[in-house]
Amino acid sequence: MTAIGLGSCIALMLHDPKRSIGACAHIMLPESGGKCDRPGKYADTAVPLLVEELIALGGVKRSFVAKIVGGASMFSNFQGKLNIGERNIEAVRAHLQTHGIPITAEDIGGTVGRTLQYNPLNGGTISVKRADGSCSEL
Repeated sequence: MTAIGLGSCIALMLHDPKRSIGACAHIMLPESGGKCDRPGKYADTAVPLLVEELIALGGVKRSFVAKIVGGASMFSNFQGKLNIGERNIEAVRAHLQTHGIPITAEDIGGTVGRTLQYNPLNGGTISVKRADGSCSEL
């Protein structure tokens, strides 16, 4: 799975390492405000959606782990409520905690965008390429 051009957005990967299955959402905003049309777009609806999808594939929730990438502050003038990257990170963390899912790896924050490749069949590995040219493996 690939997520391209993550700026303030968060790529959330839920992974069940015992079953080598996973799911990914490209989260753009922290709260849906009651919108139901694109649940993967919002932290408050994406987390339960991915949990449901993995369980439907045979996953066991107590085995799930999360990895998150993104949440950059793309505009240095935006602070506080306007810093969508920071708000996305906080919202994703809070919703994962509510579901009892630990975060085992993250590449978040900063001021550069990212692109990633996630391979659930290879232990849930994630390759991250940053807009500044640096790369890492999670």
